[in-house]
Amino acid sequence: MKKLKLLFLSLLVSCSTAKVVIDYDGDTNFANYKSFDFYEDNGENLNEFDVKRITDAIYNHLINSDFSQSKTPDFFIYFDTKINENVSRNTIGIGVGSGGRNGGFGISGGIPIGGEKVQEQLIIKFIDAKTNLLFWEGSYSDVVKQNRKPEERKKQLEKVVLKILNEFPPK
Repeated sequence: MKKLKLLFLSLLVSCSTAKVVIDYDGDTNFANYKSFDFYEDNGENLNEFDVKRITDAIYNHLINSDFSQSKTPDFFIYFDTKINENVSRNTIGIGVGSGGRNGGFGISGGIPIGGEKVQEQLIIKFIDAKTNLLFWEGSYSDVVKQNRKPEERKKQLEKVVLKILNEFPPK
């Protein structure tokens, strides 16, 4: 029974869709980057509230990691999201059936539970200020509730930014 529980738990964890993906230029000397600033056109697919939430989360993390914001930065930050709507994985199936020896009849359907969900991906890019070349990129993808309260959105975005930026600079 213990092995069955462990198998179920490992299957549940392995089916998780949330993940951080990073990519970077392997020739980059990350020690050269001490100051940052944000591009003005961040978050083209976001509302102003989410742009501010993400900007604040990135700013707070970098300041606490001994970076400084500057008008003449070493790198610029660009971020945006990609959203795939109407992800519904949770349903309850209802079926009615009848069958005899020579015939049968059946009806079934699915009722979504848990509300509408979307596949949301946040992408953060660091671009060298001198060369205007991308040197680091991180993204986080997860399925989230579409209709979240502002405080839920803020907490979720802070968590996502932290997960991405914990991978910067690469170890």
